[in-house]
Amino acid sequence: MITDTEVKEILSDYISDSKVQEMKLYIQHGCVSTYEHCNNVAQLSYKIDKKLSLHSDLNVLLVGALLHDFYLYDWHNHKKEERLPHGFTHARDACKNAVKYFDLDDRTKRVISCHMWPLTLRSLPKAKEEWIVCLADKCVSLQETLFTRHH
Repeated sequence: MITDTEVKEILSDYISDSKVQEMKLYIQHGCVSTYEHCNNVAQLSYKIDKKLSLHSDLNVLLVGALLHDFYLYDWHNHKKEERLPHGFTHARDACKNAVKYFDLDDRTKRVISCHMWPLTLRSLPKAKEEWIVCLADKCVSLQETLFTRHH
């Protein structure tokens, strides 16, 4: 799934972690798992950074992208009235889990916490890594929602 060698090297310890692997159990969009979605966002974030020569801190960018939806539950299993709040709360849940299982710096936590802007109005991205992951997440989510179907 991850194709770029630089991305693989930065994320290898996270990818091999059992809690990150657990994301394969949860559906994100269509038939795409949360694990696959987060990998897709990391890959696109890397491509955006390289294509635009933004020179982001790749550790912050990629780890934040990989863990941006590290909430560890299937939101589709919630009652209908509980699904909308997921959009407002899962970034916070993902950040709490990420901090629980990994030693993250404040910049990486911010990437995770503000990826749902503008839905979460108070979590405005500021750093370029935050903006890149926020944008990549929207692009990947749209593609997965429109072009993947349940098997």
